[in-house]
Amino acid sequence: MKNAIKKLFSKEIFLRIVLPIILVIALVIIGLFSFNRPVKNLNQDEAKTRAENFINDNLMQSGSKATIKETTTEYGLYKFKIDVVSDVVESYLSKDGKLFFPQALNIDETAKTAADAAGAAGNSAPAATVSVKSDKPTVEMFVMSYCPYGTQIEKGILPVLATLGNKIDFQLKFCSYAMHGQEELNENLTQYCIQKEQNSKLSPYLKCFLESSESAACLDSAKVDKTKLAACVSKTDSSFKVTSNFTNNIGYQGSYPGFEVDKVANDKYKVGGSPTLVINGQEIASARDSASLLKTICSAFNTQPKECAATLSSAAPAAGFGSGTATAGTAAAGCE
Repeated sequence: MKNAIKKLFSKEIFLRIVLPIILVIALVIIGLFSFNRPVKNLNQDEAKTRAENFINDNLMQSGSKATIKETTTEYGLYKFKIDVVSDVVESYLSKDGKLFFPQALNIDETAKTAADAAGAAGNSAPAATVSVKSDKPTVEMFVMSYCPYGTQIEKGILPVLATLGNKIDFQLKFCSYAMHGQEELNENLTQYCIQKEQNSKLSPYLKCFLESSESAACLDSAKVDKTKLAACVSKTDSSFKVTSNFTNNIGYQGSYPGFEVDKVANDKYKVGGSPTLVINGQEIASARDSASLLKTICSAFNTQPKECAATLSSAAPAAGFGSGTATAGTAAAGCE
C-alpha cells in the first residue's frame, strides 16, 4: 500500500489520477450547491467495510491483507488507521463512500521537515573562500537596516566580530536605497553614526536591536551617548539630504528612496541588494551562519591568527528580528 501511496504523488500519476480526483471533488461540491441533491452518507461500519474491501481488492499484493483498526471522523471525512503488514497508515474516505484518499499531508509538518532537511544540507556545504589575501582583511557588509536578510547576516557575523576583534577591519555599510521607508532611513543614520563616532558601542547596540528592533531601548542598553549621536545624525542627514530627498521625492531608485551615505562604495562594488558581503574588495557569497562566516573571513588572511580555530555556531540565524534559526529558502535570499 505504501508503494501505491508514493506512486500517487509522482508527476505522471498526479496528472493522470490525482488531479482528476481533485477536479471530481470540485465538481461534486459544485453539484451539491447547484442542484441541492441529497447525498446518502455511509455510517462508520459501512464506511469501514467499503474502505477495507477496496484496499484489499485493489491496493494489496496477493497474499497480503489490510485490516482497519480504528475509524473516526476528521475534517468531514472518515479517517482510518489501517494495519498493513505490521505497519499502521492513515487514510480517508468521503462520507458518501465514493472518494478514497490514501494519505493526507500535514502542510505545516511537511514544510518544516523540508526546511530542516534544506537547512542541514545548507550547513554541510563548504564555506566560501576569498582569493585576495591580506594581513588584516577588510570586511565590508552592505545591508538595509530593516531588511530581514540583512539582519540575518548581521546576527551571524556578530560572534565573528567578537572572536576576531581588531584582527580585521570591519565596516558596516548601507545600500544606496531603502526598501522599508523612512523608518529604515532613520535607523541607517543611527547605525552609521554609532559606528563612526562610538564604534565600541556598535556591536552591543546591534545585538540588542537585531533581537528586539527597539532602537531607543537598545541605545540605553548599549550606553550610547545620545547627545553625540543626535549631533552626528543631524549633520549626516543634512550633508546627504536624506530626509529632504525622501520628503521631496528626489533621488529615488524606482519607488524606493535613496540613501547615499555609502554611495561611492555601492557604485564601486555595484552593490545590488541587502546583504552584500565584500572582503578585500571581492564580493563573496557566504553562508550566513557564524561558523561559515568565520571560515570565509579567515580565508582572507595571509597568515590566519589563532582565533580562526574558534568553534562557532553552524546554524544559520533566522531572517528578520528575533532569535531562532533559519527556514528553507533564506540561505541566499536578499532585499533587492
